[in-house]
Amino acid sequence: MTGPIDFAAVFDRLPTPYMMLDRDLRYVAANQAYLDTLGRTWAELDGAFLFEAFPSDGESRERLESSLLRARDSGKVDHLPLIPYAIERPAHLGGGFEDRIWSATHTPIPGPDGRTAYIVQHTQDVTAIQRLKEVAFGRGEMAMLQDDVLLRAGAAGAQNDDLRRLFMQAPSFMAVLRGPEHRFDLVNNAYTQLIGWRDVVGLPLREALPEVVEQGFVTLLDRVTATAEAFIGREIKVALQRTPDGPLEDRFLDFIYQPIIEPDGSVSGVLVEGSDVTDKVLAGEQQRLLLDELNHRVKNTLATVQAIARQTLRGALTPEAFARAFEARLLALSQTHNALTDSQWAGAGLRQILSQELAPYDPARIAMEGPDVNLPARIALSLGMVFHELATNAAKYGALSTEAGRLRLTWSVVNDALGFEWREEGGPPVTAPTRHGFGSRLIERSIGAELRGQVAIDYAQGGLICRFTVSMDRVF
Repeated sequence: MTGPIDFAAVFDRLPTPYMMLDRDLRYVAANQAYLDTLGRTWAELDGAFLFEAFPSDGESRERLESSLLRARDSGKVDHLPLIPYAIERPAHLGGGFEDRIWSATHTPIPGPDGRTAYIVQHTQDVTAIQRLKEVAFGRGEMAMLQDDVLLRAGAAGAQNDDLRRLFMQAPSFMAVLRGPEHRFDLVNNAYTQLIGWRDVVGLPLREALPEVVEQGFVTLLDRVTATAEAFIGREIKVALQRTPDGPLEDRFLDFIYQPIIEPDGSVSGVLVEGSDVTDKVLAGEQQRLLLDELNHRVKNTLATVQAIARQTLRGALTPEAFARAFEARLLALSQTHNALTDSQWAGAGLRQILSQELAPYDPARIAMEGPDVNLPARIALSLGMVFHELATNAAKYGALSTEAGRLRLTWSVVNDALGFEWREEGGPPVTAPTRHGFGSRLIERSIGAELRGQVAIDYAQGGLICRFTVSMDRVF
């Protein structure tokens, strides 16, 4: 069988910073991206209290600690969209403190008793983009862009031209919407790319992006304008037409709708700023699918091992005989697992599996005839065990137990159905067994119950013949 997955290695290879704290806010894990971002080594953080490793007083510490405790005590994910937090630079980087702005998500991990045992933090350093917005739009509380002076300045003067270029070239998408119709006043390059390079400046949202109206975004903008309260969205799904007359394409966005507040308190528009996180969301979904599939495979494998142990024990006369038979059957299962691992579980070749199971025997006595067939993973695992039992039986009692014996293996695929025949020739005379042994039960269960195929075993006097048919288009 394949070895266990090294989840520590997987965690350490994640490209974005993650760390884990226990209930007392002491470090229990951190990946390399986290250590690189903060310029620390794991030896410096292992077991350390968070606020001793990164001391801070005042509002920043209070907000961070409150978020962590909310996640711990409520058992619910807690977000900090933006938080300034200065970090101490290591001595080899010059020492002192460096002001940073972060975006953090805190996810509670329950223990066996249901209480939160650990808190996982996923954090991103957003200092650069926040400072860019401060330069472009003026400073405000948490750089939330409430100062609209520079937005009104237009292209007047070289300074404003420079600021406009900063705005246009920012890596996050940005747009300014004005008035009750949410008319586009300004969009940057990233926003234009997101919407398929459409020319929307001067157009109301309903006309510029008609596909988003029924998705609730106009209603959401109306609420921000009416309440003067910002809206922060994370991994929000939006269907956009990104090519002329093309189909709608699903994208996932992190964004903020920030009201532009006038000196008299009225809201004249909304600043839109965010990033396309579609790749991250799809990668997360793929990871969940892979984990679900891994869980399914592990359960199936354990069930198979359990059945092998139970049935082998039932037929073994001595502990030694049980150990030999059980080890041989586990080896057969392991060989098929290895073949599937080599292909990243995309499947395994039928001829490859047969060759592995028949490797101990003289290839001159074995004839194979059939097309190259790649078996789906679930079929490959089941047939690997079937071929092992057939080969073991042939070596003990059948064609491979004498020098004159031969095996003739033929197969074909018709209408997505694999038809296979195992035929033994030249061995000792065959008689039908008086009892249903483990091998025949495993073959019938593997083909009939697991693969929902048909199998027939003929104990012909000239040699055993096993024929089976399984569908290749089943989803496992």
